[in-house]
Amino acid sequence: MPVKKIKKGEEEIRICSLGGLEEIGRNLMFLEHIKDNQEKGDILIIDAGLKFPEEDTPGIDYIIPNIEYLTNNKERIKGIIITHGHYDHIGAIPYIIEKLGNPPIFTSPLTSAIIKKRQEEFPHLPKLNINLFYQNYQGKKTKIGIFEVTPFHINHNIPDNLGLFIKTPLGNIIHSGDFKFDFQPVGDKPFDPREIISLSAKGIKLLLADSTGAENPGHSISEKIIYENLEKVFEKAKGRIIAATFASLISRIQQLIWLSEKFSRYVVIDGFSMKTNMEVARQLGYLSIKKRTLISPKEANSLPPEKVTIICTGSQGEDQAVLMRIANKEHRYFQIQPGDLVILSSSVVPGNERSVQYLKDSLARQGADIFHYKMMDIHASGHAYQEDLKLFISMIKPKYFLPIHGHFSMLKMAGNLAKEMGIPQERIILPTNGQIVKMTKKEVFLTKEFLPANYVLVDGLGVGDVGEIVLRDREILAKDGIFVIIAVINSQIGKVKGSPDIISRGFVYLRESKELLAEVRKLTKEIVAKTASRERTKNWAYVKANLRDKIGEFLYQKTQRRPMVLPVIIEV
Repeated sequence: MPVKKIKKGEEEIRICSLGGLEEIGRNLMFLEHIKDNQEKGDILIIDAGLKFPEEDTPGIDYIIPNIEYLTNNKERIKGIIITHGHYDHIGAIPYIIEKLGNPPIFTSPLTSAIIKKRQEEFPHLPKLNINLFYQNYQGKKTKIGIFEVTPFHINHNIPDNLGLFIKTPLGNIIHSGDFKFDFQPVGDKPFDPREIISLSAKGIKLLLADSTGAENPGHSISEKIIYENLEKVFEKAKGRIIAATFASLISRIQQLIWLSEKFSRYVVIDGFSMKTNMEVARQLGYLSIKKRTLISPKEANSLPPEKVTIICTGSQGEDQAVLMRIANKEHRYFQIQPGDLVILSSSVVPGNERSVQYLKDSLARQGADIFHYKMMDIHASGHAYQEDLKLFISMIKPKYFLPIHGHFSMLKMAGNLAKEMGIPQERIILPTNGQIVKMTKKEVFLTKEFLPANYVLVDGLGVGDVGEIVLRDREILAKDGIFVIIAVINSQIGKVKGSPDIISRGFVYLRESKELLAEVRKLTKEIVAKTASRERTKNWAYVKANLRDKIGEFLYQKTQRRPMVLPVIIEV
């Protein structure tokens, strides 16, 4: 598709996602006002999330968006809107906010409290400038630069979730946020279709819609159904109940607390992130808990098993999460007892299947009974399914449709659903991360212009200092191990003194590879003799490079594996 250009005197809104397309997580989108192809105007950012590491990012803590373009234009950023309090929408804030010039953040009360609580872990950063969309924000407009934003309530699996109506000089945009339709939610008010219909009556040029659930037929399940099914599980339980779920899933924690109170059980909340979120939600009135319900782990061990519920982190089989520590018999207070009933009240995040299976096997071997979402509906997605998306599109009646928040197959399916609802194929836009979409008075179209949108890796205190070379080295170490050759060289005659020492980790077991090691030592002496003889200049970097290449090639011929070869030369 050729790049379209606007004419002199015309305006455009540029829309670009620096993360969140073709992936789950790392959500960050911005709208940018441009005039006359040159005059650059206001920028509005929507969300600033992180992504958790994958198999091909070993040792990485988080993955965040590349904000190079925004950093270079930070004086034009008028604000950041955060739609809700999940880490894939707020997690990058501590790592990017200072680089963006600490612009004002606009969000809802619960999301604000979660952001502030997390920011306490970064005391060196400047104080955040957070502005609340008030609790009763229906129909209230907020001017953010040239953009006029009206937030609206829409359900997700965390309270205070926002959708956005954005008025621009070139047309109205609706950003759905993460959403589902729930007319019987837990700890949140139900979705009111009249609000969206009222906003849509103003005319919607472009709909940006959550596509995570687009491959699932039917309607997403209400939290009320989850409550009823969990109640059946509580009725059957004869011993302790250990329930693991996402730390941010406030509605599920509330359900488990209410059911524990109904069946005369005391509750232990275990897991740092879960305790933090629960404390924030309780202060703001999003959690209802009776006075004597919560107890400490130590108190729980003095009570009969049928009087105890443990609500904890670890539903994804994370190494250091509470449930995995219990399964591995590493928890300070709890070990699995015959008669324990374990509830895994969350779906398995793609990539975690193996660790979750290990977790279930370990729990089962120790005598626990296990309930999970594939056995009965004890987890509801926070994202709209196919029929929900079609209903959403039919209410909004957008002129153009752009799916967001999902892998490409999800985005494509959401586009197909929009086509079913009467939106022409040429008005369905499927960009990739970094690709610029332009909106003019007349149309919305995809361009061939791209901004940097590659992964920025967070590893400990380092942000962006671990690149592809470091990752490749880590993958080699994980796959084929490391092979260290330590050679003491007589610098006068350029020959190895004695026998080289060899260290192998993750490659071969030294005691069982004596013949191979003898050949490596012999080859090392030969290579050094050829490259560091008395007549040659002693270029030790050249000698090491030769050792690395030739020993590496030799080891591959012998083993069909390529360990990382590290030659160490000591001159005497």
